[in-house]
Amino acid sequence: MRNICMKVSYDGSGYNGFQSQPDGNTVQDKIEKALLMLTGEEILIIGSGRTDAGVHARGQMFNFHTASAIPIERWPVAINSRLPDDIVILEAYEVPENFHARRSAKRKTYRYTIDTGKYPDVFGRQYRFHHYRPLDVAAMRQAIVHLIGTHDYTSFTSTRSTKPSHVRTIYEAYIEEEGPFVHVYVTGNGFLYNMVRIIVGTLIKVGIGAIPPERFPAILQACDRSKAGPTAIPQGLMLWDVHYAEIKPGS
Repeated sequence: MRNICMKVSYDGSGYNGFQSQPDGNTVQDKIEKALLMLTGEEILIIGSGRTDAGVHARGQMFNFHTASAIPIERWPVAINSRLPDDIVILEAYEVPENFHARRSAKRKTYRYTIDTGKYPDVFGRQYRFHHYRPLDVAAMRQAIVHLIGTHDYTSFTSTRSTKPSHVRTIYEAYIEEEGPFVHVYVTGNGFLYNMVRIIVGTLIKVGIGAIPPERFPAILQACDRSKAGPTAIPQGLMLWDVHYAEIKPGS
């Protein structure tokens, strides 16, 4: 059996998230259906993580085992011809037998985009959160750096989280501006349920002056969800990239 890893990009607007659901309307379900058509095998794919309904991915990763002899370079085109237009396989790699898309991941990067333009962009509304008030991005930058390091992120986690530990490591957290768009990037060794969306919701509170940036360390240390801001809408969130020791860019 071969172990194949793939990078997939998708528009999550029309799906109930990445992970398989009973109604079959998920990105995973569509990929597994395409694999069945291509190989004749009932294949279960393993994603690097789940994304919620309405969340997108530029670089989601998944792996699966197959007996198919299809050359590795032909997999993306072969699967894409059997997928909806809003799901595209970008790359395929042959990986070691013990490679696991979730457990082998070294770091993940998410990007959240806020549109601060006067009016919403009708053509990009499903990829951005339109904020109706100006934001103090300098204050948001002062706040976000306090997230870097190894911490208990309970304050920035949904109360519905089932993880036994909320300790994670954030390697990078920064903000870029592109015209009216404010992009929030967060890179870590793993993320909790709604973690990035809660971080962004709290940063927006900083941006409108409702939370001083110097209060961020206290919010983090409180380990209390009620101390942080609201959960930002899913449409602005994108799984940007996932990194592995076994896969080198351009390989």
